[in-house]
Amino acid sequence: MKYSSSIISVFVFLLCISCKDEQKPISISTDDYHNTVDKLTEVMIHDIFSPPVASRIYVYPNIAAYETLNQDNATYKSLVNQLNGLTAIKSEKKDVSINLKLASVIAYINVAKELVFSKERITTYRDSLYTNWETLNAEEFKSAKGYGIKISDQIITWMNADQYVETRTMPDYNIYTDDPSRWEPTPPSYMKGIEPHWNKLRPFVLDSAAQFKPVTHPEFSLEKGTVFHNELMDVFNLNNEIREKGDDSEEIEIARFWDCNPFVSVNKGHFMFAEKKITPGAHWIGICKIACKQTNSDYEKTVYAYTKTSLAIADAFISCWDEKYRSNLIRPETLINKYIDLEWAPILQTPPFPEYTSGHSVVSGASSEVLTEIFGDNFEFDDTTELPYGLPMRSFKSFRLAAQEAAVSRLYGGIHYKAAVEVGVDQGIGVGTLVNSKVSFFK
Repeated sequence: MKYSSSIISVFVFLLCISCKDEQKPISISTDDYHNTVDKLTEVMIHDIFSPPVASRIYVYPNIAAYETLNQDNATYKSLVNQLNGLTAIKSEKKDVSINLKLASVIAYINVAKELVFSKERITTYRDSLYTNWETLNAEEFKSAKGYGIKISDQIITWMNADQYVETRTMPDYNIYTDDPSRWEPTPPSYMKGIEPHWNKLRPFVLDSAAQFKPVTHPEFSLEKGTVFHNELMDVFNLNNEIREKGDDSEEIEIARFWDCNPFVSVNKGHFMFAEKKITPGAHWIGICKIACKQTNSDYEKTVYAYTKTSLAIADAFISCWDEKYRSNLIRPETLINKYIDLEWAPILQTPPFPEYTSGHSVVSGASSEVLTEIFGDNFEFDDTTELPYGLPMRSFKSFRLAAQEAAVSRLYGGIHYKAAVEVGVDQGIGVGTLVNSKVSFFK
C-alpha cells in the first residue's frame, strides 16, 4: 500500500507531538542537592583529603551552584565583587524558562569533578543523573546543562587562580631543627606536616590569612610552674584520669565523636592502613544539612546555607593554618614521650601538623557563628553526622554549644593544650562574624 507524502508528514508530526507529550518537567528537590553534597563527601573520604583541602573542595561547588541559581534572583544577591577575585560572571540567559535548580546541581557537579582524585566516581554519579534527566525532558535538560556549565566554568577559572596549584610544588615542612619547641612528626605513622603553605591561598572573605592572627601561645618552657608546663601536665593528667573512667566515659565519647581525623592509622600485625573518617569541615557541613532538613528549608535557602557555611569553613582553615606554621608549636604527645612517659599515648591519634591553634576549634567557632545567623540562636538539634561511621548521635541546644564541645574534645583527646582550644574558638568566631557582616546574600 502506498501513502502520499502529505499523509506521512502528518503522521510524523503527530508522532512528534505524542513524544513531546511524554516529556515531563524535571523536578529538583532539596534532597537532590543534599544527595549531591553527600556524594562529594563520600568521594573525599575515599580519596583521604586533608582537612584544609577538603574545605576547598566543599566551597567552590557550593559557590557555583549558588551563582547559577541567583544571577537574577529577586531575593538572593550574587557574590560577585563580594568574594576576593570574583569580579564578574557572564550570565546572559537566552531562555528565560531555564530550570535553575537543575542548572545549579549540574554546576555543582561540574566543579566538584575538577577537585577530587577519583573523578570517575563523580562522573559516574553525574552520568546516571544526566541519563535520567534527559529521558524525562531532553529539551529542558539541554538548556539547564548549557547554563549550569557556562556559570560553573567561570567559577573553575576563578578557582584555578587561588594559588592552590602553585602550593603543590612548594617545599615540605622542615623538621630538622634544634628548637625544642618546634613541631615534630608524631606516632604511629610520623607523617610530614600537611599543607605548610595553606596561608598562601587566596582567602574568600578575609583581607589576608593573618587578619585574625591570634595572641601568641604561652611561652614554651619545661620549667615547673610556668603556664606552658602547667598546660602540658594538664593534658597528661587529664588523659590519665579519663582513661581510668573507662571507654564509656562522657569525655571519651565526646573526643571520639569530634575526632574527624582522616589520617588515623591502624596497625594490625605487619599492616598499617588508614581508617577513613570525615574532616572537621565535613562534620559541620553535615550539621548544616541537619538544620536545613529540620527547618524544611526550601531549595534556595538550602543552597545559601551550604554556601555560607562552606565559606566560613574555608577561610577558617586559611586563618588557622597561617598560625599553625607561624608558631610551629610542638604537640603534647612529643613532649610527654620525651620527658614524662615514653609509653604514653593520647586518647585520640595526633594529626600531622603543628599544634597551635586547634583546627577543629577554629572551624567550629566559625561554622557555629554563620549557622546561628542563618537558623537562629538556641537552635536545638540532634547531631547524627557520625552515625555512618559507627558513633552514636549527640544532642545540642545550640550551634555555639556544639562548637564549645568540639573544641574541648581536643583537650579530652590529648592532642591540644588548653590555650589552642580556647584561643582557637575565638579565632573562629572572628572569621564567622566577618563572613556574617561582610558578605551580603540578600538584596
